[in-house]
Parts: sequence; structure tokens; C-alpha cells
Amino acid sequence: MPKWLDNAIFYEIYPQSFRDTNADGIGDLNGITEKLDDIFDLGCNALWLNPCFDSPFGDAGYDVADYYTVAPRYGTNEDLKRLFSEAHRRGMHVLLDLVPGHTSWDHPWFLESCKADKNEYTDRYIWTKSIWDSPENLACIRGISERCGCCATNFFSHQPALNYGFYEVNRPWQQPMDAEGPMATREAMKDVMRFWLQMGCDGFRVDMAGSLVKNDPESKGTIQLWQDMRAFLDREFPEAAIISEWGEPDKSLLGGFHMDFLLHFGPSHYNDLFRCEEPFFCHRGKGDCSEFVKKYLESREKAAGRGLICIPSGNHDMGRLAHTVQGEDLKLAFAFLLSMPGAPFIYYGDEIGMRYVEGLKSVEGGYERTGSRTPMQWDHTVNAGFSAAAKEKLYIRQDESPDRPTLEAQQEDQNSLYNEIRRLIAVRQAHPALQSKGDIAFVYAEKDAYPLAYVRSSGRERLLVILNPAERNVSFPLEANLGEAVYTYGGKAVQNGGQIAVPPCSAGFYRIREGR
Repeated sequence: MPKWLDNAIFYEIYPQSFRDTNADGIGDLNGITEKLDDIFDLGCNALWLNPCFDSPFGDAGYDVADYYTVAPRYGTNEDLKRLFSEAHRRGMHVLLDLVPGHTSWDHPWFLESCKADKNEYTDRYIWTKSIWDSPENLACIRGISERCGCCATNFFSHQPALNYGFYEVNRPWQQPMDAEGPMATREAMKDVMRFWLQMGCDGFRVDMAGSLVKNDPESKGTIQLWQDMRAFLDREFPEAAIISEWGEPDKSLLGGFHMDFLLHFGPSHYNDLFRCEEPFFCHRGKGDCSEFVKKYLESREKAAGRGLICIPSGNHDMGRLAHTVQGEDLKLAFAFLLSMPGAPFIYYGDEIGMRYVEGLKSVEGGYERTGSRTPMQWDHTVNAGFSAAAKEKLYIRQDESPDRPTLEAQQEDQNSLYNEIRRLIAVRQAHPALQSKGDIAFVYAEKDAYPLAYVRSSGRERLLVILNPAERNVSFPLEANLGEAVYTYGGKAVQNGGQIAVPPCSAGFYRIREGR
């Protein structure tokens, strides 16, 4: 595993909405480079950029038209190379978003694949043999090509699925994984990774990583494919990291990924913590974290120490954290996020409590996600410092509330969410037990009960994390001895014999004392 992941803290950037330097209303790469110091000052030492490749932007860049060229609206390949260099100069790393499962239907590979005459790209995508023959269990597009067949799609109808083969072949048009077409697709994706890694990229977050091989009910084929990809990286780029959008760490980490996300879909119960009617991290104290903890421990056991599991603050595909967790509750949510194993990911704007903006029309395939993709709010100037363009030209309409949070205001307020997150990151980086590879043991995570308590450990260092979002005093049994606090918010826990009394709306990280 790349050593730099041990203490990595990621900041996810949606390029369109981060910082516009040429007043066209759309964020750009130079805007990201301009703001690297702000990200670094927060304490983040790694970036994940959502897709920045050339695209018709029917799905916000997840419909790639050219894997080798930066979208002109963001800048040039040279601008991206400069971003890599400037990040590295600050000791930061940069992941690009790799979309290996599909392209835009404008991609030259697909246009060649549509031709009736056989060519290099005929089998680069998944085609049936007849226009009347739809692929089972896969969406498709038809009637748009010279060739006679239907082409499977991976997400929206304009995103034809690249062909990595079928694990179980049961139709004449289905190709096995080792057929010429699927193997050519695999090698083409290695070439894409090789190109950007040689440019200075430090790895990739991989979109829909578990979707590549079809008719693969237990993901065995997809696991094999990613094991091959990992072997390629280990040979040529051993410090490159790959992180999967999969949500099943036992599969993704076996496949060679260094880390997988627990997300709002899949079996993780992530939503129980932050995104439900009564989240656990809410002062009302009506939430339940027990099912999340149960699934989290199952995932760790199945993953068998092969890699890391990450719990992000949010991302471009889900409602803003502040949509369901608000006010001081956000500080306790971040005390959790920044004290768990795996590298934390902070979605841009979550560090200042940016809100989900209701009532927006869909922009570039965002639909209900559009309200989580609004422009970053930097300061009190025009368009909150995002862009000098006229308001109506902005990529997405901003939060227009008079009290919208800004980075400038929160930097000046020592009691702000931003400054609390800075403190939490500093504590995490000062204690190996709290970092990515530190172990975890839950000591209290009961159904419909507060607090949540767990021990993080690395070497001889053991720290007890106690989180009580509820606005009431609570207690729990503990056999160990509570030592000095290395971080507290909202008051200190007190030990009385075998019981720990925890004040309301509080968080604390405590050393565990040996002996009596």
C-alpha cells in the first residue's frame, strides 16, 4: 500500500463548482491551483477531482469523450500538470476520477464501434448480434448505428458500456473475459492510467468499479480484472493509489483496491448516521448506530486487513451533510469522521456547512443531486467569490440565503465548524492511533442508545473515542481506566468506578491508563 495513505486526508473537488478564474461561470483547474493553500490550511493533504476530461457533459463529465484531454472549459493538460506539481510542492497528492465502465456516445471508440465493417473498436463495447435482440438485465440503446445490434449502457442512455467480457457466457453475442475485445479494453484503460500517472497524477478514484464484468453474480470476474490492474500498478507505479466506488470492501479490497467507500447505497447503513429522518448524529438523540457498527465490523472482517475502508462526509451523488445534520451536530459528526480508520474524505463545502439548495433544475444530469453541487462559497464578494461572471451565467445557482456560510467568515470565527475541523485534523495527525491504519474496537454501540464509544490503537498508543450527540447526559460501562483527554468538545466525560458519565452534545478522545 502506498505509504502516503497512512495519514492521508482527502478533499473532494467538483471542478465545475469550485473556483472560476476566467469569468465564464464554470470552475476551472487554475481555480483549484489558486486555492491549494486554503485546502492545505484546513489540514487536507490529498485531493480527489471529479472527472475533468473532455466530455459533452450529459452526466457532469462521467460521460468521457476523450480520456487523454482535459475538457477545454477547465483548461489544458498543461494546467492539470501544473496542478499536480503545485500540489506536490505542498506535500499533497492528487487522485483523478477514472470512469472505466462506459464512455460518452460521442467518444471516437464508440463511433468506430457503430460501423458495420469490422475494425479495431468493433468489440470495444457490448453489442448484441441483432437490433431486435436486447441484452438481458442491461439497459441498451438501439437504432443509432450502422451495425445491426443493440449496445448495452451502464448508466444514462448516452453512456455505452465498455466491454470487459462476461464471467458467465450464455448468449452467442456475449464474449468471455479473455476474448480479444475485452482484453483490448482492459489494456486501453491501463494506457489511460499510465498516461496520467506519468503526468504526475497520484492515482485514481474509480467510478462504478464493481460494474465492469457482466453476468458476474459473485463479482469473481471483476475481482480478477482488478487484481490484474493492481499488478500492473505495482509493477510500474507502486506509489499510485486506487480507491473504489464499490461499497463492498470484501470484494473491492480482494480485487486489489487500496480503499473502498462505505456509501449511501449498499448494505452499510451509512444513512443511519447522517442521512435519515432521525440520524444518529443529531441532538434529538433518537438515532441508532448499532446496525452501522454491525455492518462495519462485518466488512472489516471480510476484508481481512487487505486495505482501508472510508466513510466520507458526503460526495457529489448524495444530499449535503448539512441537509440532515445541522448546527453544532455537524461538529460531532466530524469528530466521528476524523477519528475512524481509513482515509477521511471531505466533500468541498462540507467543512463550512454548505447547504443543500432546494428547487434547482437539473444541471448536466444532476437531477436531485444538483442541490449538492452548487458553487463553493468563499467570501462576501460577488457570487461568494466563486466567479466574476454575471449571476445568471453560473454553472449552478448558488445558495442565495443572506446567512449562507462562507470560508472567510468561518476562518475568522474561532468557534466555527471550519476551525473545529482544523482542530480535529491536527489531533488526528498527531496520533498514529487515529490515522488510517490504526485498529478499532467498539466498546459501546447499543441499539437505540447513546453514546458511541470505540478504542483506536496503534503500537502502544490507545485512545478511547466517546461521542454523544444527544442533548442529555448518558453513561456506559467501561472496564479500562480513563486517562487524560487529547481532544474534547462540549465537556469532559467522568469516570465513576466502572461507569463513564458523558455530558450532552459532547465528543472526547482520551488516553487509556494502564493499571489502577
